[in-house]
Amino acid sequence: MGDIQDRSAGPGAARRARSVAAAAWSCAVTADGAREEYVGAHRVTADGGVLLHVPEDSALAAAALCAPRGEPTAVVEFADAAPVPVRRRIRSRLRLAGWFTPVGDSLLLRPTRAVLWQPSGSVSVDPDEFAAARPDPLAGAEARLLTHRADAHPDAVERLTRLVRPESLHAATRVVPLAVDRHGLTLRVERARTQADVRLPFHTPADDVAQLAERMHALLARASAAVRPRALQRQRADGDR
Repeated sequence: MGDIQDRSAGPGAARRARSVAAAAWSCAVTADGAREEYVGAHRVTADGGVLLHVPEDSALAAAALCAPRGEPTAVVEFADAAPVPVRRRIRSRLRLAGWFTPVGDSLLLRPTRAVLWQPSGSVSVDPDEFAAARPDPLAGAEARLLTHRADAHPDAVERLTRLVRPESLHAATRVVPLAVDRHGLTLRVERARTQADVRLPFHTPADDVAQLAERMHALLARASAAVRPRALQRQRADGDR
């Protein structure tokens, strides 16, 4: 049938956590009972710290200055949302706990705990492994890549369904690209009331966008040679969703 699904292939928890933090555009911070939302205000340092630019008059800045050194004083939370509109759009969440240290006009969080939540469950990530891990090389480009694939190449997405076991497509109304990393592409199979995710691994990992293009061409070539599954039930135009 040409079926190459592999649910186990993919980045490890530490790399996935680093990828979530690196690609997120916003975060929520809780410290000393105060919770604040920040957009476009953080970056992740090479050693896994979170550098956050905050206003001088923020409650977070005051809490960081008054907190005892060495005590976990803050929790930073990131949500990883699928760039393509789907049900249950949050693919994972990352929670980092630690303490803030003032660095110039910013605050630097050194994580002492890291917890990654995914649909399969939560996993604790060792802080040293989080610090040593590197984000997936496609994390920064993933949103652009997936939206382009979904909007400009729906025929290619449909062709890729030939690599999905027929039973996984039973009663499907729509299949869209949900995620991509250096190890493979994940498709979201939506039904009337439920959904499921199917992973199509690459034959070898991709280290950049150029290599990703080659890996996608290889998947599509294999899909073209596979037996076409029963046609999907068609939804009306996406605008009706």
